[in-house]
This record gives sequence, C-alpha cells and structure tokens, in this order.
Amino acid sequence: MIDEQKLRQGLQKLLEGTGTAIRERLSDEPALEAKLRERHAAAVQAARTEGSARGYTAFADDAITQAAVHWLLGCVFVRFLEDNGWLDERNSKVAWISGPAERLAIAKDRRTLFLRPDPGLTDRDYLLHVFAEVSKLPGVAGLFDLKHNPLYSLQPTAQGAARIVEFFQKVDPDTNELIYDFSDAAHGTRFLGDLYQNLSESARKRYALCQTPGFVIDFILDRTLTPALDAFGLEILRVIDPSCGSGHFLLEAFARLIRAWENKEPGTNMPALVQRALDAVYGVDLNPFAIEITRFRLLISALESSDIGRLKDAPNFKFNLAAGDSLLHGSRISGGGVQRGLLEDRMEHFYDTEDAEELKRILSQPYHVVVGNPPYINVRDSVLRDAYRNRFTTCHGKYQLGVPFTERFFDLTVRSDSRDDGPAGWMGMIVSNAFMKRAFGKKLIENFLRRLDLTHVIDTSGVYLPGHGTPTTILLARHQPPVSSTIRAVRGIRGETGVPDDPANAPVWREIADHVDESGFEGSRVSIADPTRLSFDAHPWAIGGGGAAELKEAMDEISEIRLGMLGDPGVQVLTLADDVMVRPVGNLGRIGLTEARIYVTGEDTRDWSISSQSELFVPGDKPPAQLWSFRTTLSNRMSFGESQLERGLRWWDYGMVVTSRLSPPLIAFGCVATQNHFVLENRRIAFNRHAPVIRIMAQSSDETGLELLGLLNSSAGCFWLKQVNYPKGGDHVGTEGARVRKLMWDVYYEFDSTKLKQFPIPEEKPTAITKLIQTEVDARSSLLPEKLCAETVPLREQLDSARDQAWQHLCRMISLQEELDWQCYRLYGFLEDDLTIAADQIPLLNLGERAFEIVLARSNEEPLWFERNCSTPMTAIPSHWPEAYRDLVERRIAVIETNRDIALVERPEYKRRWNLPSWRDMESAALKGWLLDRMEIQVIWREHKLVSCSQLRDALSLDREWISVADIYNGTPVEDLDGFVISLALPESVPFLPTLRHTESGLRKRTEWEEVWRLQREEDAGVTNLEIPAPPKYVAKDFKGGDIWRLRGGLDVPKERFILYPGFERDSDRTPVLGWAGWSHLEQARALAAYYQRMHMEEGWEMERLKPILAGLLDLREWLKQWHDDLDPETGLKLGTYFSEFAEAQCQELGFSVREVLAWQSAGTTTGRKKSMAQ
Repeated sequence: MIDEQKLRQGLQKLLEGTGTAIRERLSDEPALEAKLRERHAAAVQAARTEGSARGYTAFADDAITQAAVHWLLGCVFVRFLEDNGWLDERNSKVAWISGPAERLAIAKDRRTLFLRPDPGLTDRDYLLHVFAEVSKLPGVAGLFDLKHNPLYSLQPTAQGAARIVEFFQKVDPDTNELIYDFSDAAHGTRFLGDLYQNLSESARKRYALCQTPGFVIDFILDRTLTPALDAFGLEILRVIDPSCGSGHFLLEAFARLIRAWENKEPGTNMPALVQRALDAVYGVDLNPFAIEITRFRLLISALESSDIGRLKDAPNFKFNLAAGDSLLHGSRISGGGVQRGLLEDRMEHFYDTEDAEELKRILSQPYHVVVGNPPYINVRDSVLRDAYRNRFTTCHGKYQLGVPFTERFFDLTVRSDSRDDGPAGWMGMIVSNAFMKRAFGKKLIENFLRRLDLTHVIDTSGVYLPGHGTPTTILLARHQPPVSSTIRAVRGIRGETGVPDDPANAPVWREIADHVDESGFEGSRVSIADPTRLSFDAHPWAIGGGGAAELKEAMDEISEIRLGMLGDPGVQVLTLADDVMVRPVGNLGRIGLTEARIYVTGEDTRDWSISSQSELFVPGDKPPAQLWSFRTTLSNRMSFGESQLERGLRWWDYGMVVTSRLSPPLIAFGCVATQNHFVLENRRIAFNRHAPVIRIMAQSSDETGLELLGLLNSSAGCFWLKQVNYPKGGDHVGTEGARVRKLMWDVYYEFDSTKLKQFPIPEEKPTAITKLIQTEVDARSSLLPEKLCAETVPLREQLDSARDQAWQHLCRMISLQEELDWQCYRLYGFLEDDLTIAADQIPLLNLGERAFEIVLARSNEEPLWFERNCSTPMTAIPSHWPEAYRDLVERRIAVIETNRDIALVERPEYKRRWNLPSWRDMESAALKGWLLDRMEIQVIWREHKLVSCSQLRDALSLDREWISVADIYNGTPVEDLDGFVISLALPESVPFLPTLRHTESGLRKRTEWEEVWRLQREEDAGVTNLEIPAPPKYVAKDFKGGDIWRLRGGLDVPKERFILYPGFERDSDRTPVLGWAGWSHLEQARALAAYYQRMHMEEGWEMERLKPILAGLLDLREWLKQWHDDLDPETGLKLGTYFSEFAEAQCQELGFSVREVLAWQSAGTTTGRKKSMAQ
C-alpha cells in the first residue's frame, strides 16, 4: 500500500540528489551544457523568455528540475504498474525496478542480466532500457516519448541513477518489507496529484501548482458539462482544460462521459466506449510533468473502466494531451474575443517538451465545454509577460495570469452569435478574485466580460480550499452575447473561522453549493441574488456578502458521495433533564402522564437492534403537575449561555429538539461504543444525545436507509469511523492516564455526527445482504423474552423454544454479517475478487468460527478476545460446513494472511463482537418485570388501602398465571411465597418519609428543596420578582441504601413501584407494609388515615407506634393543600385541609408536636432487602 507521506518525503530528498547528479553531469560534459544554452538562446530569439544571465539561470534550473522530476516519475509509473500487476505476462509476474515479495527478486535478476554483458553499462542505462521496454506496451508510449520527455535530454550521473534504483529497492531492515510499496487494490492515483503539487518546491512556485478540490470540480462540471451534454449530444461533445495540472477536471469529465456512454450503449464493449470518452477529453499544461501525471492517471482510469488487468491485453489508448503554453500556442479569436475571424497561430517556437503538432491540433479548435483552475500568479519573466500582453488585449498593468486565461477560456469555447449558429458552449473556471477590484482587472471587466454571457459570479473567497492561499471566485458563462439582464451573484458574508475537518461540508461551501440556485437566499455565510448585469459592466465589482491512513483515504476516494448528501446525522432530542423527563417504562403512566415515547440511549443500540426500558415524557399544552416540584430545575436548564425561559421555551419543554429528525425512517447509533452499532428504526420513538440519528433525506430512495445501514454496520465502516474519531478510553496500561491500551478492540470511541457526514458511500450498495440481516434481526427480536412476556403469559416450553429459535437467528446474523463485511471490502476497493457466497449456501456460524478468528486462534493472538466474548477459539475449519463454504473461508484466510488491507480490517477492533446479554439474564429480567407488572395491577391497590406483603401474597396466590410464572422465574416451584413476594417488592419500593430515605447530608439538601417549593408556591400565588435558587443535586451518600439511590437518583425523582411503610407492621403480620406508588397524594392520605384509624381504634396501638402514621400524613400536608384542596363533591369538604387538620389534631390528642412526629425514625428499620421479614 502506498504510504503517501513517506513516499513524498523520500522523493523530495531523492529529487534534490537527482538534480545535483544532473548538474554534475552537465559540468562533466561541456557538450550537454552547450546544448542547454542553445535551447535557451532559441527561446530568447522567439521572445519566450529573458536573455539575461538571470534568465538563463532560471531557464536551466527549470530544465534540470523538469528532467529530475521526469526521471523519478518515470520510475514511479513503472513501480505502480509492476506492483499492481499491469506489466505481468499471462503466466508470470514481471518486475523491472522493484516490488514487494518475489517481485523484488525478479527485478534484481533482470537488472543483473542487463548489466552483466558490458561492464560499461550503468543503472542509468538500465533505467533507460526499462523505460524503453515499458513504452512498447499499449497506451504507454506517450509517457516515455523520446522526442519530448526531458529525462532523455538531461540525465543524471551513473551514481545518481544508482541512487534512484537503490531508493525504490530499499527494504525495512526490521521487517524485511519493501519501504516504498505501490500495491493498491483500488488502483488509486490521487497520490500523484500530491506529488504534482509538493514534489518540487521550485516547480510549485514557478507554475503555481495547486490542486483543485473535488467538490469545486463537481460544482463546475455540474453546471457546464451536464447541460452541454444535453445541448450538443454525446457523440460530438469535446471538453478541454487548458491549464489541466494533474488532471482532476479531466479525470472527472472522463468518468462522467464513460457513464454517459454506458447508459447510451450498454451493449458496446467497454474499451471502445473508453476510447470514445478519451477522444472527447483534452488537456494542456505549461508544466511538462503535469501532463505526464495526467496521461498516466487517465491511462489507469481507462484500464480500470475497461476492466483490463494487464497492459498486454489493452488496446493502444490515445490521449489528447500536450505540454505547452495555452496562452501562446494555437489560433484564437481576434478583437478581444468578439469577432468571428481566426488569427493565424504565429508562434513558431516550441520547447523540446512541446509537441508542436499536438498543440496546434488541440488549441486551434473550439470546445463545447472549457473548464479549469488557471494559475493565480503574476508572470515574473518580463519577456513572457509582454508576449502575453501582446496577444491578449485584456492584459493590463501588473496583471495576473487569470486575466489572459479568462480570455483564452472563452477563445476555446464554441461561440454562438445567434440561434442560427446553434447553442453556445459552456465555460467554467475558478480563478483569483483580485481582478474584481485591483486595477489590472479593469480591461477584463469593462472591455471583455461585459460583452459576454456571464451567468454566475460566485465569491468563494470565504471558502476553505486546501492548499489555496489566494481568495477566489467561480465564473460560469456561455460564449455568446448576454442573454439575461441579470447575473446570478453569490456574495460572501462571512468566511470560515477555522480549518474545517472536511472543506466540502464546511459552512461557507455548503451554503454556496446548496443554495446557488435559490435567488434571494441569505444565510449566515453568503447571500444569493440576481443583480442587474449593468452592475457588472464597470470595474470594480462589489461582490462582498500502519497503512490505516492510506486505506482510509482510499475509502474516501472510492466515491464522491458522502453520507451527508443522503442523510442528516445529529442529535434528535436533548432534554437537558433526563433524570426528570425519562423514566422506566410504565413509570409515567403510573403517575398519570399518559403521553410518552420509547426513549433510546446509546447503550440501547447494539448489534442492529434496539432494546430500551425507558420512556420519555411528551410535553403537552398545559404544565404537568407531576413535574411541578422540578419546575425551577427545569427552568434553569442552560443552553448556549441562556436559560430555558430566556430562550423562549416553556419550563416543561425539552431543552432542544430537532423536528426534522423526529420522523422515521431514522438510523440511530450509539455515539460512545467500542464498535459501530447502527439501527434502522421506523417507529416514532425518541433518541437521546448519546444515540444520535441519521435522518434520511426526503429525496433519497426508499432503500437508502438499508443501503446506509449495511455500509455503516460493516467492518469497513467501523474501520473508517475509528480513523476519524477519537478514542475516549478503554483498557489503559499504567496509572498515569496515558491513552495506551492492552486491548484495542475494547477501546471506546465517540462517534461524531459531524465526521459521520463525510462517511464515503460507494456506488454499489450491499442492499440485499442488509435486508437479509435485518430480517433475521427482526425475527430474533420477536422471540426475545421481553417481547414474549409483553404479549402473553410466558410458559417454560415457549421460552425454551424461543431461546433455540433466537439462537438460530443469531447464528444466521453472524454468518450474514461476515458476508456483508466481505462484500464491502470489494465495494470499497479493498479487493477485486468477490469473496462472498449465495445466501442459501451460508451455514450458521458460532462465535469463534469466522475467518479472522481462525487466524487469531492459529496465531494464539488476542486470547482475551475469545474469553471476553464467550467464544471458543478454533484453528481448524469446521468439517460440517458445506464444501463450497469451507473453500471460501480458506480463501478468505489466505487473503487475510497476504493482503495488507484486508489484514488491517479483519481484526478484532473492527469486527462485530456480538457481545449480547445472555438468554438467562434476558429471561430473568423479563420474567421479573412481568411478575412486578402483575403485582401492580392487582385489584387490592384499587381499594386505596395499605397492604402487608402477606396480604399481597394472598391476592397473588389466587392468580394461577402469576404463580406459574413465579415458578419459572424461581427455577423450581416457590415454597416460601411470602419471602418470594418480599424479595420482588422491596427492591422496587422506597420509604414514605424523607427521614427514612435520606442521610443527614441528604436531609440538609431536602431542606433546600422544600424552600424552593415554598417560593414556587408563592410564585403561583402571584408574588413576582422572586429569586428562586436552583436546588442542589443529591449524590449516593445522601440516601440510606443503594436501592433508594437507584430508584430516585440525583434529583430525587420517584421511579419506584411501591411505597414502603417501615414501622407499620402489625403484631399478627410482621411482613412489610406497602402502598402503590401510583397513588396520588390524596389517595396516600386516605390510605394512611384509614390505617391509622384501624391501628388506633381496632388494634389499640400505643401512641409511639402511631407516630409514623401521623408523620406520613403530616409530610403530605403541603401537597394535599396544593393539589387536592378544592371542594370534594361527595363530602363537601376540602380534603387537603381536612386530612392536614386531622393529622394535626391527632398529634395534639396524643401529645406530640408536629416537629417531633416529622423527625420520627424507626429504630429497627433497615434498608436491607435480601432477608425475608415474614418470620
């Protein structure tokens, strides 16, 4: 795999040495120096460069740099071809310079055989021989053109050539692996664009080398090539980039034309269609090695498009490319570009690197589409500067090259003066915006552009363009007189404030790209309007307004499509108060809040499915009384420096909700996890901030959700996500908090929604296999204990059958996931071969049986993987598998062991762990939940009476279904039913008094809460300008026991099922006394008052035993008066006042003060729930 950074840095050093070696040879051989001076003199004679000593030095420096670069690029081209099998014979591998593994030995043998016959032969001769032999192959001759490639005219010393060979054959002494390996399953050539821009610093400055970002190219081609195809037709269309650089515009245009030809003639053989597309693509560049890179990249694209794996099998593809000066060569339209007559091409001088006939042919005909990114620099060479000025009337003052190139772009574009002439061609360019206000742009604007059909002026000065330090603008036009009286103008308001992670989706560019067709749009970054053309007639214009990195980049380059184009990832709901608004399922209904939605956290999204036990309160029109005690806390929620109320929201609203992300279908994912867990959800449920969602764009197809789901859940998807997201933590080594781990697959990552927008989407999607997995997921989900217990009374046989079926579905999910992973390797270009199998031939897989796990087991690597994930390591392929599948897995193992890319992703850190809860745990939780739910709906609670656990037992013993499920849950028939009921009820109950719930620290906080409630009541009574402090949060030590903390949490929110009344146990029944947590304050008061009367009047309790009952009533006083003090129609009483006065009167009768009663503590009360109290 190509390590671009290492290669670039190595070649930069080698280039310096090669240039020195060429200079040494010039010094040693005066005849070579003389020829170089003759070339310079001819250029001076033709008025193409300065004739001074400084002029010669610059000329010679450039010639030496060009030659040195071509020597290195020639080797790079050969290395890329040989490492990727393009040079191979039918039955043998071919290597000339170097290569990984046996290719290196083959190359060394070839070199030895070449040098052996003649001691005078050197590595320079050998490399020239290699170039000659490779150039004999179809399509390659242009790369090593003897007439025009500068490597032949200026050659390094023998030692310099030897250093070149040594560089490419260098191996790592520790691993014995080739350092510069050019193997690339995707055959990506973008690394050449990086070399083009950064290999030579002097060339970068001389030619203003700068690559055009792909998103700009797409934008311009969408608005030039696309309409031109409709207007002119595919058969005759021609497109040119007169300053093509490393060929980005041409490569994209070629790709689009190929697709168009395939759609038009699906039956025609691909090489023929490829040549037709190549025939329509033209490119010229002043920099000779830019043309070489473009030629090579187009060759590889042509071979790839033709599905040809060896050059010997390829046709001799022809390319319309030439090194030369587009501003000086070729005919052009006279009179500033507005007359029809063609001037003769008077430039008779051509540099050795320029093919005169090709330049004349290419630059003397019009094109239907002209696009490019011309240099932004001024011309340093005074002679050349004057030559341009004499040829282009728009050159004025200290002009930049963008000025004559703008004129030249129009020259080359098909012109139409009337409808009789046919349609005009399209022109699109990104250029320095300096001409708009600097003096040198005056002629271009007032004498040239105002006469032409300029359609768009797009200010891109605020866009972050990687490698571009110059403010730019995009101009779009037709080569015809103006048609409309207006021009679409995109005016910059605010540029980027920092370096974005992905410039293509940075705010400024997104507003331009997304809204350029919306006149009247005004965003935070740009405004878009259609000002009159007259405003553009005069100058100035007012336009303000380990291989992992390489593999990840290869994934990015596989397609221009990104997830952000198809979906909108981000947070759906942010309550900023989950403790209050989110409850266990059933809790909200228990307290009368019937509007609720399933609420999903990140931990609930695992392995393709959702399992949530929480529900979210849904705000209504009226403030909910059930949340009143948290009103101040909810009102004080802060977001972006403002409180809930300051932001214009109601205190019971969510802190934030993105309404566009509420409607299904949605893809949710756990943002903090060790693996990629994405789930497709079609229900209207809510997701918290740790489970962001991807809203599928409305314009996307019905299957887009499934397509994205499969890619995101694949191991390739996991690999990409882990390259761009930061690890949160894991199994740290040491005690200093360093981010070092023993187990990379156990590291938690935070998957960022913003980065997710850049997730690459290949052209082909794994839709079919994803559907199969989702089917298995749905089938398994329907069999889980939670689902069964929600639908019916569970039976042992039913649960056992469901367990067996669910296991079958899980094994099927594991096997299908493997197929998905391996299919995605091909889709993302990791593999050329299809290493998958038909779904009906896939056996069920257990954990430990996947190809990578067999490799792990054989190497005895990562033993904890098997231990932690409850799987069994195996070194042999299971014999019970079908033969076809056994063979497939053998092939997969072989690929893992030989393909660096696959070995990288077929690792535990990227493979699904399937670390699901055990069936036993799921069954136990579901059965317990069923039993508790059934306990809550017993008729006994409707009587609003306190119930002992024995009384509850009696009621439950009459419920045969409950008893049958209790036996299943218990594992054997329940013998101690009292103890069994207590063991279920007490962990789900909370003591009725604050003094029984809180420790001393908790009671102090409780006092602050009560003060807040007092002030809120004053506020409700009409008192204004109250400053109500935010109440404190509780911590675990503020509660008496872990169960209370678990059920109440930091805001003391009631989430229990039952109320526990310690000290209420009767002499004849010592089991705990319970109430139902769904009772209102009034219903609790009625139950307490009735119990008090019974114990006081019927059972004759002494005064001390009655104290806790009165304490319960007194604790309810404020709530009773607040919510239940309206006149009761049945009794004619204000019941809140009645029960409060009743409790106070009883205290007085018994001789207790209210304070004394409220401070009651049960001396013998324990919060332990394990021991049965039935004895």
